[in-house]
Amino acid sequence: MTLYPNLILDTLKGVRYPGNGKDIVTNEMVEDDIRIDGNKVSFSLIFDKSTDPFHKSVIRAAEAAIHTGISKDIEVTVTPKFKQEAPAPKAVPVLPGVKNIIGISSGKGGVGKSTVAANLAVALAARGLKVGLLDADIFGPSMPKMFGVEDETIYMINKDGRDYIEPFEKYGVKMLSIGFMVDKRKPVLWRGSMASNALRQLITDAWWGELDYFLIDMPPGTSDIHLTLVQTLPITGVVVVSTPQEVALADARKGIAMFKDPKVNVPVLGIVENMAWFTPAAHPDEIYYIFGNGGAASLAAQEGVRLLERIPLVMDIRERADNGRPVAVDLEENPDTRNPEALAFSDLAANVIAAVEDRNLNQAPTQKVEITKG
Repeated sequence: MTLYPNLILDTLKGVRYPGNGKDIVTNEMVEDDIRIDGNKVSFSLIFDKSTDPFHKSVIRAAEAAIHTGISKDIEVTVTPKFKQEAPAPKAVPVLPGVKNIIGISSGKGGVGKSTVAANLAVALAARGLKVGLLDADIFGPSMPKMFGVEDETIYMINKDGRDYIEPFEKYGVKMLSIGFMVDKRKPVLWRGSMASNALRQLITDAWWGELDYFLIDMPPGTSDIHLTLVQTLPITGVVVVSTPQEVALADARKGIAMFKDPKVNVPVLGIVENMAWFTPAAHPDEIYYIFGNGGAASLAAQEGVRLLERIPLVMDIRERADNGRPVAVDLEENPDTRNPEALAFSDLAANVIAAVEDRNLNQAPTQKVEITKG
């Protein structure tokens, strides 16, 4: 059988456009670009808008008409074209009700980063601020234990016609952790993409509401999770936690370098020196610098950032965290508390607030990292 354009057009006259009941040839929907190459036929169909609800069904009907009306052996390629392209979807801001997004980072594990993050969140809330805390340490989530909610079940809440994950609220802090979604007795055996997707869900599919500070307890080191965070959120700044020892400080330098890299460009608000010294309870006038002395202060000076606070090595801080009741809770329950550990975190909160205000006054808002394919 010899194929020619008019045969194709005559066949397409049997295809109706559901929008007005007329055939697609009468509607002038068949563009004058019919191409025939042996048993291969290709042409374009023109629709008013890319949002036309019938365009896929009309294309299938056109293909079927040629197969049944001429020959089933014809290879048909139909290309849709649109007079009006659909407008690009508006970018939906992530966490629109959050004023400041603060990452809590460390170069290595074991320096007390999560303990600092939990107590800082509670200390900020004790000042009357609206605070959220995300446990982004996918492979070692500890916030459920530190807040005493390990066995709780997460629920959904409907807002504006959409279901969201509802964060827990305790000690004045809204908190979510991947720990709520996995068996705490088993390791999290996820590839990087699975962990990143789970983290994005905790950020974008949760109802965080209005917050003055949204703290993110990051995993130690540098990883895909850090890249996911800077690609997902415009992070206001990061707080780096380290102990005074050189091994920890060397890793802290690497973490600072990552955030200062021009491709990431997240401001470093300052350094917290955790486990700065030890004072025996029986000898309150004695100070022992178990991990060294002044290392974090030296690193802060070298990097041109603030030393936000020095937190002592005290058993009570560890015990209270293990029992789900951070020492900073004392600030909320008793504003006149004389607990020195709680007061240390109160000072840390004040210094973080000052650092954020200075950063917002003197630096442009952070932009999310855009990854482009070369």
